[in-house]
Amino acid sequence: MKRVYIARIASFIFALFVLGRLSVSCFAQEIKKPNVAGAFYSNDPDILSRQVGGFIDEAAPEQIEGEIFALISPHAGYDFSGKVAANGFKLIKGKPYKTVIVIGPSHYYGFKGVSVYPAGKFLTPLGSLEIDKTFTDNLLNKDKDIFFDPRAFQKEHSVEVQLPFLQKSLSGFKIVPIIMGDCSFDTCKQLADLLKSAIGARKDVLAVASTDMYHGYDYDEAQIIDGLTISYLKSMDAQGLYDGLKEGKLQLCGGLPVVSTLILAKSLGHDKLKVLQYTNSAKVTGQKIKGNWTVGYSSSVIDQPKGEKKMLLNKEQRKKLLEIARRSIETYLKTGEMLKVTETDPVLKKEMGAFVTLHEHGELRGCIGNMIGRQPLYLTVRDMAVEAATGDPRFEPMKLPELKNVEIEISALSPMERVDSADKIEMGVHGVMVRRGFNSGVFLPQVATETGWSKEEFLSYLCSQKAGLAADAWKDKDTELYIFTAEVFSEKEY
Repeated sequence: MKRVYIARIASFIFALFVLGRLSVSCFAQEIKKPNVAGAFYSNDPDILSRQVGGFIDEAAPEQIEGEIFALISPHAGYDFSGKVAANGFKLIKGKPYKTVIVIGPSHYYGFKGVSVYPAGKFLTPLGSLEIDKTFTDNLLNKDKDIFFDPRAFQKEHSVEVQLPFLQKSLSGFKIVPIIMGDCSFDTCKQLADLLKSAIGARKDVLAVASTDMYHGYDYDEAQIIDGLTISYLKSMDAQGLYDGLKEGKLQLCGGLPVVSTLILAKSLGHDKLKVLQYTNSAKVTGQKIKGNWTVGYSSSVIDQPKGEKKMLLNKEQRKKLLEIARRSIETYLKTGEMLKVTETDPVLKKEMGAFVTLHEHGELRGCIGNMIGRQPLYLTVRDMAVEAATGDPRFEPMKLPELKNVEIEISALSPMERVDSADKIEMGVHGVMVRRGFNSGVFLPQVATETGWSKEEFLSYLCSQKAGLAADAWKDKDTELYIFTAEVFSEKEY
């Protein structure tokens, strides 16, 4: 009897041990160590730094005039593909990206869906990179096919080999590591949709799709298939690329990450892909012999053509916000209550700042705003509309009969960015907030256009009239300057 009891206790302890092991496997490591340091690239920090830095310094890609949103980058050993990869990273070197999404394929672990590493740090010989947990929280637990499975990252190199290049190109950024298994086109699109929602109005996010191209034993075949694949990339045909990969007429080992990246980029208004360089392992080694293993490598960027402004909101989203603003004022003036409204559009649900400006017979009737979004955009617009109508201290509260003569204008604001010099302010493009101690003031971008002020006049009036500071306070290093952009639209447009 005693032996039976002991055996049961032992079984119970063993079960707890196994359960603990299983539970631990479901959590991210606080620090994810590299899988292929010393194999795909050097594990010596000095050698690696010199090699990657040298690749980037020597790269001479054609300059891109537009705003780069994404790279498509190879992930082979650096001796084979490092010089090609460096082209894309040369073009983003020193740019102010704060979050980098790195999407790679699964080479070693077969699974269906998408694995997102949720938190912690990824370690390389050049140091550690923190995962943007705020961003990953917006991806996980939103779709059954998008989850975290640590086994997808245990041996994988496709995300990892991009990291030293990022560390030598950028500073002060966090990463979002994603591994894709077998996915339907709908899952690729769902991932893109969640990424778009998480990005919102941000302009400091970069995407990197990690992929090699042809894999096979025929150099001539590599040239043909990779040429055809590149034609689909240039046209940014996500559906055609997906179908071609499934049919086998195209080859990208990171094809699904590229498909999702194409969908995402186009949805954000980045619709121009340029191939910077293409080569393959046969060209690199000089062994252009049929029967030798050959892998294709290319580096591409996806950008927005210069002169085209990426819009925060589309036409329907603008119209909806204008309708909410008018209904909010009308409801409040009739009942004294705030309008009860809900919204499902992920862009309108993003936390964004906004101003609501009212004009009556062409004259200003009220203007109130919130610089920093502390609630969804559509609720910010609702609240600021009511405040502009009833709470602007320069005017008497509006009466209901006036509303029919009022034209509503909304300014949706991008996140603010601190600048160290007034030289970085573009008149008519940037709004500016000046702050010193407890004093602050804001001018929207359209103030410069409407007044015709010079930059010095603009900043002097901002300091003296809005912030209660000396007119030349903006020249003082202790005065903080912040810039932002505003997407301005009004009822007269619709």
